Amino acid sequence: MATKFFTNIHENPIIAAVNQISKLEKALKSPIKNVFLLSGNILNIGEIVEECKQHDKGVFVHIDLIDGIAKDKWSLEYIAENIKPDGIITTKSNLIKLAKKFNLFTIQRLFILDSLSLETGIKLIKSAKPDAVEVLPGIMPKIIKTIHEETRIPIIAGGLIRDKEDVIESLNAGTLGISTSNTDVWYM
Repeated sequence: MATKFFTNIHENPIIAAVNQISKLEKALKSPIKNVFLLSGNILNIGEIVEECKQHDKGVFVHIDLIDGIAKDKWSLEYIAENIKPDGIITTKSNLIKLAKKFNLFTIQRLFILDSLSLETGIKLIKSAKPDAVEVLPGIMPKIIKTIHEETRIPIIAGGLIRDKEDVIESLNAGTLGISTSNTDVWYM
């Protein structure tokens, strides 16, 4: 699964962050190769993941944001065995560690609000060892570079990415990819 993520990201570093199901069709028709699913519920998540796969998109489910899914071992096992996304996204380090036991590609979502959250985030990343880290907001090149240098984990910039300049600055800072819900950026 990690291979598909990295292959896709090298083909196109833009990731469609689908925060409303109404945007899914546009993401599936776009040139992006990976989808971060930030919306859905226990009843439709399987169908959505399958639709992404039919369009040859890598699909990563943000389990913290899917309605009706508990944040525990049993939900991760259910997702791994029944939903079968390419991976999961979460802000919770304990879920990263559990998801790895089910051979799920893991992306730790990290919100940087101040120097304390940066320091704490780096410690969490080193402890959980996710396959990649999504840093929000993604328009902080110096902070992204620091996190990458400290952890040596691939970084995805997300949040507040609005235009080509934001994409270029984030990529120049060393990010592997850019996640955004801005549909215009999906076509860059």
